[in-house]
Amino acid sequence: MTDQLLARARRDYLDRNPESHRRHLAAARVMPGGNTRTVLHHPPFPLTIVAGAASRIVDADGHEYLDFLGDYTAGLLGHRHPRVRETVMAALDVNTSVGGHHPDEARLGALMCARFGIDKVRFTNSGTEANLMAITAARIITGRSTVMVMEYGYHGGVLYFGATAAPWSAPYPYAMAPFNDLATVAAVAETHHDDLAAIIVEPMMGGAGCLPAEPGFLAGVVEIAHRVGALAIFDEVMTSRHGRSGLAALQGAQSDLTTFGKYIAGGFSFGAFGGTDAAMAIFDPTEPGAVSHAGTFNNNVASMAVGVAVLGELYTADLAVAHTARGEEFRAAVAQVLAGHDLPLVACGYGSMMTIVARAERPRNGADAADRDAALQERLHLGLLARGIWTAARGMVNLSLPLTDDDLAAFLTAVDETCAELA
Repeated sequence: MTDQLLARARRDYLDRNPESHRRHLAAARVMPGGNTRTVLHHPPFPLTIVAGAASRIVDADGHEYLDFLGDYTAGLLGHRHPRVRETVMAALDVNTSVGGHHPDEARLGALMCARFGIDKVRFTNSGTEANLMAITAARIITGRSTVMVMEYGYHGGVLYFGATAAPWSAPYPYAMAPFNDLATVAAVAETHHDDLAAIIVEPMMGGAGCLPAEPGFLAGVVEIAHRVGALAIFDEVMTSRHGRSGLAALQGAQSDLTTFGKYIAGGFSFGAFGGTDAAMAIFDPTEPGAVSHAGTFNNNVASMAVGVAVLGELYTADLAVAHTARGEEFRAAVAQVLAGHDLPLVACGYGSMMTIVARAERPRNGADAADRDAALQERLHLGLLARGIWTAARGMVNLSLPLTDDDLAAFLTAVDETCAELA
């Protein structure tokens, strides 16, 4: 019966979206699977989005959706933000791509250091690059090779893990431990005592289902890393949106290096890594033997200008505190709706990030989250799409600033109606 219900949901989806289907088939003639960003693919085919404004997007068949995905946390400001457009146009009136320093990179650097409690920062084009550079720094500083990651962690396109490292992950020697399990982290670190360069961890595992670190876990990771002579790296590419200075700061933990990305450039390509003076000194080109950190677009004119506007005006620390609190209230409301239905669905997350996971019990780590009802997860996704709610196929939800209280109420109604249908 489950297979039949899922097949019917897919047929309804196809019938409703013929133009997106046509465009998907055309794209598949020039891109493998019609795709150049794997996370956006889902069966039976992904929709083509042709327009967006504030909290709403429109697909190729003319259907309007409330955007509750927020481009996997990068779309914090919503679509076509007027201040972003104004900032970019002003920057481009002065220059475009420049083979030299320009004022906004130093301005953004100062804002980031003050906001996130780091001594120095360097910019990249993505969170993936930021994590690669942070790991590179740790390996050079320590003279060691092994990198410890959490099972089912995600640190970018070539730092992708399940129970083991993905075949396409960067070819570092990896050690692995379960998230939220300090005893195992300590045991694995001791096993690799002489060659462990870094422990990298997300304060909340995003790709695994928005699983927050339990109290004391992050601080414990730092202590374990330092005990064996390794560096601690916090991947806050997603979670720097929480509170005044990111999720790790809310938990009272401080790493040697921190990575950033997603929303900070207001929808433009962006990444950054920063940390203590001691950890970042190896990138100082005025020093002998400095590490060369190249990248034509590291100081991209548009990204730097918008980053200054975002951290300086559009997402201040005070606004971040309020947005985090709003997300906490919203997740509690979603959990209450889910509790009213006899379905194995739970809401996981922190602040303005959440995932509805198709399992009966709240997951504690990546292995738990992977043990979900895949068919129910897909039917939930398709059911929400049919009701005009845009989320990730895996159930991820990220609140953007333009979402109104009425928008949040519409989401709750759609979840309630979809669950009633699924039951």
